[in-house]
Amino acid sequence: MAGRTVLLVDDDDTLRMRLEKAFTKRGLTVFCAANLHAAIEIAQKHRPEMAVLDLKMPDNSGLQVLKELMTICPDLEAVILTGYGSIANAVEAVKLGAINYVTKPADADQVLAAFETEPFPEEAEVSDQHPPSLAEAQWEHIHRVLADCGGNISEAARRLDIPRRTLQRKLKKMAP
Repeated sequence: MAGRTVLLVDDDDTLRMRLEKAFTKRGLTVFCAANLHAAIEIAQKHRPEMAVLDLKMPDNSGLQVLKELMTICPDLEAVILTGYGSIANAVEAVKLGAINYVTKPADADQVLAAFETEPFPEEAEVSDQHPPSLAEAQWEHIHRVLADCGGNISEAARRLDIPRRTLQRKLKKMAP
């Protein structure tokens, strides 16, 4: 996968920067956009081979971005990132040309693995795992951002857009 180009479209600055850094470390050339218009401009100029698209964005959905990108780059391999995973969204994304979808929170390895696996395997196993609760997802996200900041609580609080003392209280609590 190294040496390929990827377009990363997400309105969450922290997630976008984290994935950009991780993809770059894995040898990918990364182009980032925060909205539909920037994504189209980048696609027309650079013709990326892969795309990672957030499903829910303030101005347009990732499905609309996918439609536009597929007209510009018909051979584009796209993966949809969503915090609102549903079968209907996944089916719609695949119909529009996405090769897979990944539910948030997800790390770079999970996203890249989605480019190599089928979205609906023929012999899907029923999982005993429950989807993470909101508290569990928040706990994981806080610790991921804190790790990205090298343990610097002030910087992590700034990136999470919460007061430092609030972050400290959350870190003192036990994991959900």
